[in-house]
Amino acid sequence: MLTRRNFLILGGFAGLLAALFAGGGWRHALAHHGWRWAEDGNFELTGVIKAAQLGNPHGILTIDAEGEVWTVEVGQPWRNERAGLTDDLLSVGREVTISGARSADEADKRVKAERVIIDGQLYNLYPERD
Repeated sequence: MLTRRNFLILGGFAGLLAALFAGGGWRHALAHHGWRWAEDGNFELTGVIKAAQLGNPHGILTIDAEGEVWTVEVGQPWRNERAGLTDDLLSVGREVTISGARSADEADKRVKAERVIIDGQLYNLYPERD
């Protein structure tokens, strides 16, 4: 039997699905999370942090690399902590080298960091990846 409470719960869920799928938003959501949007292989980028938004679901850095602006996804807070990478190390003005997977779309200046090097120190976010 469909009670009022269950109807409201299902309605909320249906509304969430409708919002997610409207306008192709689901493609962006699926492309953004995980590794499907990235090409295989390692890409390296060195630049200066211009902005940092750290937290869940993962941190985002804006990096200036030789005049080009790049977006770098670093790990979730627990992953960064496990690697020894603190929020203070990801502060504006700090030079970083990022090694990871670049976006398969050449026009998209985005990298998912697997490893971060700051002041010669390696922070391995994904030790299980090559």
